[in-house]
Amino acid sequence: MARLDAGGDAEARLRVAADHLNRLGLYPEPVDPTGVRVLHAPWFFRAPVLRRFDGYALPGAILLRRPLAETSDQLLRHELCHVWQMDQRGPLMPLSYLVKPYARNPYEAEARWASR
Repeated sequence: MARLDAGGDAEARLRVAADHLNRLGLYPEPVDPTGVRVLHAPWFFRAPVLRRFDGYALPGAILLRRPLAETSDQLLRHELCHVWQMDQRGPLMPLSYLVKPYARNPYEAEARWASR
């Protein structure tokens, strides 16, 4: 079962990540971390196709392999960028992975760049 990671700490860290991303001006609407849940879900990453990941973004949620306290700010920014991309591009963002492999996916490249 996924556990909601420390509420106040998650909110504060997401706000800092959002401030970083908003300074980049990637999309017309700023990223709003309000309501984005951070879940510690190590079981999710046991699936063979997901073993290489430490984080995974869903609309309105970020799943983490490790507890939030052990998660880098860079990974949190990266996954929040994906949440933002889904907010701005809708289903086009996740569907893009069906036609562009992970390593060459423009949304992945954008999230890597934005999280640095």
